[in-house]
Amino acid sequence: MEPTLNEAPELNTSTEKIERLITNMESVIRGKRDQIKQVVTCLLAKGHILMEDNPGTGKTVLARTLAGSVSGEHAGNAIFKRVQFTPDLLPMDLLGTHVFDDSKKEFIFKRGPLFCNVLLADEINRASPKVQSALLECMAEHQITMGEMTYKLEKLFFTIATQNPVEMEGTYPLPAAQLDRFYMKIYFGYVNEETEMDIYKNYLHINSNLEQIRQVVSLEEVLQLQQEAEEVFVHEEIVRAVSNLVRATRIHEGISLGASTRSGITFLKCLKAYALVNGRSFVIEDDVNDITVAVLDHRIMYKNKEAKQTALRQLLAKEMDRLGKLKLY
Repeated sequence: MEPTLNEAPELNTSTEKIERLITNMESVIRGKRDQIKQVVTCLLAKGHILMEDNPGTGKTVLARTLAGSVSGEHAGNAIFKRVQFTPDLLPMDLLGTHVFDDSKKEFIFKRGPLFCNVLLADEINRASPKVQSALLECMAEHQITMGEMTYKLEKLFFTIATQNPVEMEGTYPLPAAQLDRFYMKIYFGYVNEETEMDIYKNYLHINSNLEQIRQVVSLEEVLQLQQEAEEVFVHEEIVRAVSNLVRATRIHEGISLGASTRSGITFLKCLKAYALVNGRSFVIEDDVNDITVAVLDHRIMYKNKEAKQTALRQLLAKEMDRLGKLKLY
């Protein structure tokens, strides 16, 4: 039996909250609704997102806009931290360090910028691999270990990382283990001509909108939406499609390293969250088509550029054809 919105009356409320968040972000980030929806999808899937593109396309502003749209405790903003990754950055600059408290005559832990709700890791691939690896534990387990002590991060901890294309000078490609922590990798891209003209005419107002961005959802509401995303229905055949795609990447002649089982779990989490973002309590075939590349492409190592451009899309087309014949809904 096909699920319907009427099966979950509270879904309408959730959809309204998500739409408020997306619309609020669109007041600053013009012409990028699809990318905003993908960012919100990762947020609700309890994951993290990597955005790659040339400088000046709005990636940093998007992160600030998201943080400003969420109200934190005591009616303040969600805790937002921005770290500019540079070659001389050290792990302690992210995690924190022990400093001597002269009044207490003992060392105390001074927390670093990772203790926040929304972290912007700007130009992450300009830092050394040692610094990049400092993010592994906090992104996977929401905690930081310093010596013998383990410190829990905030209940809501969401990383938005930006990186320049790897062909640019002064970059350190992210290792596979680091890439795997990002639920999605998206390309921001340039806006169309009409939107760009509108930005040029109104850029002063856009800056003002960022400064006066409204808080439209609370931390508790975001955590509740994350819980609702976990309860979204996934048909067994869509689960099979995820399995087929993941396994097919391991045997494709153009792929040297396929996707892992963890990639499949992440895929399912993103599908559920994406369905909720689109106002549904169930995943449909189009959801698979929409986010497969964003979820899997950065987890795969290709043998050459030609394979990178075609392999995953060939596998996706084959699986979409199979799903289309089943007519699930």
